[in-house]
Amino acid sequence: MIVQTIAFYVFAAVAVVAALLVVGNRNPVYSVLFLILTFFNVAALFVLIGAEFLAMMLVVVYVGAVAVLFLFVVMMLDINFVELRQGFVRYLPIGAVVGVILAAELIFVMVGTGLGTATAGSPTPPIDQVSNTEALGNIMYTQYFYLFQVAGLVLLVAMMGAIVLTHREREGVRRQRIAAQVDRTSASVQLTKVKSGQGATGGVK
Repeated sequence: MIVQTIAFYVFAAVAVVAALLVVGNRNPVYSVLFLILTFFNVAALFVLIGAEFLAMMLVVVYVGAVAVLFLFVVMMLDINFVELRQGFVRYLPIGAVVGVILAAELIFVMVGTGLGTATAGSPTPPIDQVSNTEALGNIMYTQYFYLFQVAGLVLLVAMMGAIVLTHREREGVRRQRIAAQVDRTSASVQLTKVKSGQGATGGVK
């Protein structure tokens, strides 16, 4: 029991520190790396409470796919770090208001759950009679089915937005135009006879 308590405080402390570094770091690449560290520590906390399925799903889905996708998109985007630092102070009041609202909501949920005011949905089989995967499926695909579908749509929109941002037109960036290459004819090619020891002066028009 003492070992589990020590492990809980260690994983929880690292998760909280890594989460603070995610939102406090100015380099988005480092923020994504700290996000991966946060996911690993939260997965360890899930293992401590006996939710092995949630822990593995967190590692496989979020660390293996979502976080790597975020890192790939961040590295592909042309981010102006000078402009990013200048906009931090400008949007600080809005971020503070959003943070206070989120903190108030979390406190409200924790206090309501502690007082036993949380409403229960349709009855589900006792946890000790079914496995973690079956219990999670019973809840996710019955009570929270529509919210589960909405979460999938949000991820789909985020993926489409990342693709649009990555493939947007940029000045000074040359892109391959396959149609123009296919339409090229022999008249657009200039043949040059190069003497030994000399470079070519002509080329493709």
